[in-house]
Amino acid sequence: MTLRELINSVDSEQYSDRSTTKGDACLSKNALYQMLRETKPEYGASRHIQVNVVNGEIAITNCHVGSLGDIVTYPIDVDPSLNISKVQLLDAILHELSTNGFSESEASDFWSDFDNLQKAKIIR
Repeated sequence: MTLRELINSVDSEQYSDRSTTKGDACLSKNALYQMLRETKPEYGASRHIQVNVVNGEIAITNCHVGSLGDIVTYPIDVDPSLNISKVQLLDAILHELSTNGFSESEASDFWSDFDNLQKAKIIR
């Protein structure tokens, strides 16, 4: 399953901006969910988003290289020993992609430039 398929398979009501969300990180994940849901898939690549358990925590790798259009086409490889629901999986991926550790202005600048294909090519 690709990230796009995962996003489309999860109930979007869980990611609507509501006053019951906790903190800025949740709001950022909600905004990121909406942004990814509206992103048009692009070329993609042979990259896969890897989901493993490291020191008892879910670890997400390979989801920061490429444009958003590329990232939504990446297949997701989940460690078979990890028993995780689709919602938990999407939450973990959104948390990895969200503003965790960045100020709001840094995150805004990053995501504003993330769809810039010229800068995406430089990253690659």
